[in-house]
Amino acid sequence: MANLKKTDLLKDPIEHFDITKHNTIPLVEAMAKMAFSARDLARASDIYDRMLGDKDCSVILCLAGSLFSAGLKKIVFDLVQNNMVDVIVSTGANIVDQDFFESLGFKHYKGTKWVDDHAMRAARVDRIYDTFIDEDELGRCDNTISAIAGTLKPKPYSSREIIEEMGKYLATGKNCKARDSIVLAAYKKQVPIFVPAFSDCSAGFGFLHHQWHNPEEHASIDSAKDFRELVHVKLKSRESGLLMIGGGVPKNFAQDVTVGAEMLGLETRMHKYAIQITVADERDGALSGSTLREACSWGKVDTVYEQMIYSEATLALPLLASYAYHKGSWKKRSGFRWNALLNDENAQLPAARV
Repeated sequence: MANLKKTDLLKDPIEHFDITKHNTIPLVEAMAKMAFSARDLARASDIYDRMLGDKDCSVILCLAGSLFSAGLKKIVFDLVQNNMVDVIVSTGANIVDQDFFESLGFKHYKGTKWVDDHAMRAARVDRIYDTFIDEDELGRCDNTISAIAGTLKPKPYSSREIIEEMGKYLATGKNCKARDSIVLAAYKKQVPIFVPAFSDCSAGFGFLHHQWHNPEEHASIDSAKDFRELVHVKLKSRESGLLMIGGGVPKNFAQDVTVGAEMLGLETRMHKYAIQITVADERDGALSGSTLREACSWGKVDTVYEQMIYSEATLALPLLASYAYHKGSWKKRSGFRWNALLNDENAQLPAARV
């Protein structure tokens, strides 16, 4: 295994699941008559469909970990494309290292965990459990982010603003090489994408390169502006619903907007709907496993339409998303286009009372 080459490892691309080709309504309805996680998933699927049927509800999709490298990218693309999500809060891995990476024409490949990782390192191939990715292509992604940052006026930006610039880059000429680019679709649909830990991904390397070579004047990331912008969206939304895949920073960031509004003395409702797909355990205090009922005690999530699903994401999300797609409640939605609000310099933020 010591003499592995890239051509030995990068052969069979990951194929993304297509919810438009697989109608899971009969399967999910059958699961509703079962017990344990099957019934939980069926109830969650119904709650997501309720979100989409609620004309006052902004749907916030939270994405943790590395989901798109595992074949879930087209699901999220279809959710954006069909007005089934209004805001995305994600790890940088999903948005930059995986979606934007594939938008540049690169791929993730089927691999195995039973491999010599020292040989992988020598071949400059990185491993995400049983998925392989070309390290040199990731470097080109880093450099593209650096180049985009270099075109910006030197000042602090929210991650949403930077990702919108990435969408603008993909919309220019023939820069986008993929039909299912989430960053590009969100740019066209004016769906804001927030990455609160923006430096913890390929974007971080890109901004490192940009700032290293421009130490006096450079673009930077303002994570507090992310928070301010998402609180603004929450305050403008009559109702909101969370669809959370995994936990961590995206989950907490999206839930915290209600607490942020309260801290400012502004009235807002708890998230009316909430679903979380996770394999984490709640007993150790890890956020990924903290229940939605626990979040109610903080004033984050109401408990009428909430459901935990203890399942691995590649199993549960295709079933839930396909169910909602084929139920068709999204067909009456036009989307909220929140980027237009956030980009409007004349839009007034509500005055804090404290």
